[in-house]
Amino acid sequence: MRTLVLALGVMLAACTGVEGQSAPTDAAAGAPWPSDPPNADGQTPAFPNQTRAPAIHSGITLNVEAVVSGLDHPWGIAFLPDRSILVTERPGRMRLVSAAGVLSEPIAGVLPVVAESQGGLLDVAISPDFASDRLVYWSFSEPRGGNRNATSVARGRLSEDGARLTDVRVIFRQEPAWASNNHFGSRLVWDRQGHLFVTLGERAEVDSRNLARSLDNDLGKVVRINADGSIPADNPLVGRANARGEIWSSGHRNVQGAALHPETGQLWTIEHGPRGGDELNAPKAGLNYGWPDVTYGEDYSGQPINEGITAREGVEQPIYYWDPVIAPSGMTFYQGQRFPWRGDVLIASLKGALVRLELDGERVTGEERLLTDVGRVRDVVEGPDGAIYVITDDDNGRLLRLTPR
Repeated sequence: MRTLVLALGVMLAACTGVEGQSAPTDAAAGAPWPSDPPNADGQTPAFPNQTRAPAIHSGITLNVEAVVSGLDHPWGIAFLPDRSILVTERPGRMRLVSAAGVLSEPIAGVLPVVAESQGGLLDVAISPDFASDRLVYWSFSEPRGGNRNATSVARGRLSEDGARLTDVRVIFRQEPAWASNNHFGSRLVWDRQGHLFVTLGERAEVDSRNLARSLDNDLGKVVRINADGSIPADNPLVGRANARGEIWSSGHRNVQGAALHPETGQLWTIEHGPRGGDELNAPKAGLNYGWPDVTYGEDYSGQPINEGITAREGVEQPIYYWDPVIAPSGMTFYQGQRFPWRGDVLIASLKGALVRLELDGERVTGEERLLTDVGRVRDVVEGPDGAIYVITDDDNGRLLRLTPR
């Protein structure tokens, strides 16, 4: 067990050489955030500010504190009622960070994972009734035999001392499994009725990605299940022939960010698109979000995807897209009092930033880039203290606490 002494209010700069962050101020008013030219030249957004919204500058300088370091590619974080934090590490370990900053040994009981390329132990979430049932849920790339694997969700009961998970069982398995080590998704989000949203990638292969538009499989889907893994009776495709009842929405590529809107209760997601096609969506029940028939951006080869079609009847447009991409991962809606960002979307970017979006309903009105020198940011959550907590995706990954200076 390792202990790191926290010095609240002391910047990471004082102990690790990373300076406090403030927003650049060189972008012209109304101009988008400075970036490279679009990857997919010539594509036209469907409405104003669907991409490259005006740059905004909150003028906030961030205190950046290292809560713990030495994590091996951390992927997901979840607060417990006592303010301790569950952290997953992609190679297959789950740890507990106490409120005092003590990092535990790996928690026993986590199921085996395929820890290759993008695979491994992914997101973690606690039961809405954790105080009484102590149930922890996690998503992971599960080996299925014959070189195949897929995203699964398990749950187990965390012991009072936080050392082990018991009564562990898999409650959901993505079907079909595939011989691929990429595009697993996967975020876990509870809705207000106690159902669990699970985001699922389309596994990245040419043959598998074409299944994202079909309703007889779980590839490239957002699914909605009950806490025990059963299918809610009010899911949009329940009872429909040749459709899987767990599907909430289809036509997704690789959703690694998801959060519930604090006012509307609507699920919002962010997915890795092709080159020049990362998307922000608010997936509605039973609707199709296009991939791979309709998309912004282009293939990594530089060739257009499906002749470069960006709109089609019966396919939903993204609320926002990035060209070039930000490589988005976790996301949250900020609701605290420490920052003047209430209602804004905060997005972890694997391109090395924390992205903030201001909203007007379901439209983006401005974008800011923060925290640009700490490396790949994998997840972001708001803590019970109103601070922002992020994890960095690295061999020496860190859990960082952000407050205004």
